[in-house]
Order: sequence, then C-alpha cells, then structure tokens
Amino acid sequence: MSRSGEFELIRRFLAPLATAAGAGGLEDDAALLDAPEGKRRLAVTTDTMVEGVHFPPDGPPSLIARRLLRSNLSDLAAMAARPEGYLLNLALSERIDDPWLEAFAAGLAADQEEFGISLLGGDTVGTPGALTLTVTAFGSASTPVRRSGATPGDLVFVTGPVGDGYFGLKAVRGEMEAPRLAERYWLPSPRFGAAEGATAAADISDGLVADLGHICHASGVAAVIDLEAVPLSAEVAALGAQARLDSLTGGDDYELVFTAPRSTAIAVGRIVSGEGVTVLDGAGQPVALARQGYRHD
Repeated sequence: MSRSGEFELIRRFLAPLATAAGAGGLEDDAALLDAPEGKRRLAVTTDTMVEGVHFPPDGPPSLIARRLLRSNLSDLAAMAARPEGYLLNLALSERIDDPWLEAFAAGLAADQEEFGISLLGGDTVGTPGALTLTVTAFGSASTPVRRSGATPGDLVFVTGPVGDGYFGLKAVRGEMEAPRLAERYWLPSPRFGAAEGATAAADISDGLVADLGHICHASGVAAVIDLEAVPLSAEVAALGAQARLDSLTGGDDYELVFTAPRSTAIAVGRIVSGEGVTVLDGAGQPVALARQGYRHD
C-alpha cells in the first residue's frame, strides 16, 4: 500500500477537479471568487465526516466522496442558493492509498459535472486516527431562505419520502437487504429550487422532527405533524408501523422540510403558536417518540 506525497497527490487527483478559473489549478495560496452578481448573496456551509461515525470505513470511496459533497449542497438548497464551488480538506489515515484517492476523485468529478461546480482549494494532511473529510461549499441566492421566517398559519412541506437514509444505512451495514435504500443513503439528491418562495426551510439531516424543531426554535413557533401524511417509500412503508415512527427521527435523508402558505410539495403539517413539534396519529392523538432525532454528541 502506498500513497503519493502531498504535492503529487494534489497534482494527480485534486488539480484536475479545479476547473474554475479562480481556482488557479490549486497552485496559489487561495482561490479567487467573483462576488455574486446583482443583489445575490453569498451562502457558505461546511460539514465534516469521520469514518466509522458518518460513513462505514469499508464504503466505496467514490460514493463516500459524492455523499460528502451532496450533504453540503443540500444545505445550500435549503437556503434557496445555487452552488458555485467548494473547498476540500482531507485528513488521510494510513490505510488510504492512491487507488482509493483515484476512486474518490472520480466520485467528485461525477458530481461536479452533474451540479456544475468546481473544486476551489483546500488542504491535505496525514493522520494516525480515522479518515476525516471536510467540504466547505459556496453558493449564491437572490432571496435566501432562513429558518426564522415561519409563522402560524403556514403549512409544513417535505420534498420527498423520509426514512430512506436511516434504513439505507442499515442496508449498507448489511442489517437488511434493500439495494435501493442503500443507494439513497450514498446518493441523496440536493433539492435545488424547492425552497424558493418558502418562509423557512432546513435540510433533513438530523431527522424530520428534529430539523422542523430547529425551524420552530428559530421562528418562535410550534408545529404539528400529521403522521399519516408523512411520505414513505414503498420499501420503508412495508417495514410496518414502527418504521414509520423511526423515519421521523432517523435522519440522513437530505430532503428539505420547509414552511409556506402553499406549495406543490407534500404537506405534512402546519405551523401554530407555541413551541416544539407535536406528532399526531390518524385519530388526532399525540404520538410518543423515543427520541427527537440524531444527536451529534
């Protein structure tokens, strides 16, 4: 097992990803970005993933790369921003070799083409610990959507089924047989454009209840979710009633939850006065949840 030195690593695997003119082929100390045109605002987000915590150590490197990038792009989508480019920091463990890096870079290249973005720069270091990957993504928005704009009377919408990420991770770990859910775990789809016109929005990384709770906290309101209205994929729905509850709090979906007076997305609840998130069953009775969502501690 061998790995190129830092500068050779950058030249072979990362510089080909730096297609934007401002990236300078990764040969300068910093990238140069043009300010967003007109009245657009710059949106910036960052996420770190650690092997064994955020993804299985034996996961395909190309899919690890795409999941890392897409989770950041989902944050931009929640702000109604369009992606412009990203920075990449790699803390590489001793097991990472050139073939792994080649596959990882190929995954990034595939998503760069799909989403029209470029690598702008970053840093690479070695670590005696776990492989640690960080992306900082940049986007721009003409009318950014924040978490703090929800008001009583708004409806709550989601852009697609929840629970696929949670059960997809189980499939990736070999705990269940569900190839499509495993694919949904590795390749979430950033919902660009869905949050435009929303009063508040968040991406569903920690779970529908938790991330809607973040909106409620920022907006000073409460929310009521209709359990039966929450969309599930056929694979998750077939797992039964407990799976429906687990889907509310599992996380890793990277769909958007947003509030608005109206939308063509799927309505799952409403904003009311008060605080917190309440889930009601088909009889209109509150549902007890074992947890609110994923915790980072």
